[in-house]
Amino acid sequence: MLTSALATIATAAAPASLPSPSTGVWHIGPFPLRAYALCILAGVFVAVWWSGRRYEARGGDKDTVLDVALLAVPAGILGARLYHVLSSPDAYFGPGGDPALIPQIWRGGLGIWGGIAAGVAAGAWLMRRRGLRLAPLADSVAPALLVAQAIGRLGNWFNQELFGAPTTLPWGLEIDAAHLPPGYAPGTLFHPTFLYEALWNLAGAALLVGLGRRLLARDGVTGGRLLWAYLMVYTAGRVWIEALRIDDAETIAGLRLNVWTSMLIFAVGAVGLALASRGAPRRLDDSITSIADGARPRDEEEGAVSAPEPGREPEGGAEEAQDHGPEAARQER
Repeated sequence: MLTSALATIATAAAPASLPSPSTGVWHIGPFPLRAYALCILAGVFVAVWWSGRRYEARGGDKDTVLDVALLAVPAGILGARLYHVLSSPDAYFGPGGDPALIPQIWRGGLGIWGGIAAGVAAGAWLMRRRGLRLAPLADSVAPALLVAQAIGRLGNWFNQELFGAPTTLPWGLEIDAAHLPPGYAPGTLFHPTFLYEALWNLAGAALLVGLGRRLLARDGVTGGRLLWAYLMVYTAGRVWIEALRIDDAETIAGLRLNVWTSMLIFAVGAVGLALASRGAPRRLDDSITSIADGARPRDEEEGAVSAPEPGREPEGGAEEAQDHGPEAARQER
């Protein structure tokens, strides 16, 4: 009897559905304050703050992260919008489409792969100009990027967009009549794919932090491997989440374009991780300053002991090299 009573209470307490916000925009006088934009900005803020701390723990200047973000974020937004328009062209160039909607990013529609590609390209260009290596920054940013994406996905909730197929699960998403897809009756509940992806990304960020600590404890360096792992973690979730969505998208051989893209990027990440981990782990270079184009490391210019050349054991022998791992692991945040 007690078990039956507890089950009844649990059933009554469980939500019958997940409501959507009644509005995604508020006005301060004549100025609109859009939830979608606020979620994107909040994600960027958290990513820059956390990445700065992680990069500083690796010996870098946290202000470098801010400088990169000031260039990479706008480039990433433009790249993300371009990818969305090219991968879903009907809304802009198809029958009844309107090209004037292209700059209206507050309505939603940012393709993550265009954003990552453009953002990384812009950041890599700036780092090279400053003579700094990209790998330590990329490893610092990788888990923070997943957290930023998780926060940004909440913007889809406010916009009532990019949800999945109908479901009878207790967390099914309510969609109001104005955003209900054609052919679905009022009251239909849908998979909250924004929530699935947000939770997946947060779990992935925790996984990357744990992987980073393990690599530092074992090898003393991460050597860019967290960025490749990020590609694999995110796309592994994106494949099954994308398969749930019912919004319009380009399809190839029966699969959505983003599914094919995710599988391709997963393969790229796997190959990159394998190549970065190939050979003796200690040959990976985690130094902040680049020595490309004949430039000497700053510590060498000042007469300090420089990092060992690839393949050469550091002074003090193998025991000293091994002692570096746990100390580096303590710096991983």
